Amino acid sequence: MTRQPLRLAILEGERILAAAGVASPRTDAELIAAHVLGVERTRLPLVPLVDPPVVDAIGQLVTQRAKRIPLQHLLGWAQLGPVTLAVGPGVFVPRPETELLLDWGLRAIKTLSEPTVIDLCTGSGALALAVANARPDAVVYGVDNDAPALSWARRNADLRAQAGDTPITLYSGDVADPTLLTELDGRVDLVLCNPPYVPDHTVVPPEVADHDPPQAVFSGHDGLATIRHVVTLAARLLRPEGWMGIEHDDSQGKSVPALLSLRRVLSDVEDHADLAGRPRFVTARRRPL
Repeated sequence: MTRQPLRLAILEGERILAAAGVASPRTDAELIAAHVLGVERTRLPLVPLVDPPVVDAIGQLVTQRAKRIPLQHLLGWAQLGPVTLAVGPGVFVPRPETELLLDWGLRAIKTLSEPTVIDLCTGSGALALAVANARPDAVVYGVDNDAPALSWARRNADLRAQAGDTPITLYSGDVADPTLLTELDGRVDLVLCNPPYVPDHTVVPPEVADHDPPQAVFSGHDGLATIRHVVTLAARLLRPEGWMGIEHDDSQGKSVPALLSLRRVLSDVEDHADLAGRPRFVTARRRPL
């Protein structure tokens, strides 16, 4: 059995994925190769030659990816900061840009001891578990109203607890429910949320349209239906001088901050751009008493 250059298999994968319209063909081809080989992507240059079955396995996954099945579904995992999360059909796949909201949130509670943090619309549990990983002293809650998403979140919470992270508490609840988490009213240091925010009928990539749960993506004609409820809920939960951060669509850089500015109990409303300079998330603070 003649061994073959791994480089050629990756180049062929890149070619196929580029022709299929995949946004990052080289990266995806390399991640698929690393997955098949069971090595870190950065170590691929140390594997110059591979056996034909490895080339075949890479080719099979590339073929699936070319059908626009999310890479994370094929690999079985996604990353948010240092935390690896199990993902698949039925749950929203965390995006790298959400790390900006995570980083901001961790800075907001940097000086606090044993902060209470709530991740609304938690999905896979990504933000909640990333906070628990970074702040073992934090009391962290994750909330979602979707049963399949919560099952993924529970699986990830169990995996992270086995890895030694601080356990989190998961709630099944709707952010529109005025009785949700009333026992925490005025006691929360930080509320984070990556809600559904895409306006209905927006054309989205096949990975989103065919594989992300619609209820985790779309939210009314203007994309703000869920965010309106999140703002009301977060304002109720926050302690005086507590912080909130909400991710939003890049078309909502004015409309979402305007929603927060209408709430008299909130101050320091600020919108933040992603690494490409696009509006990405908004933050605000509960006014002191």
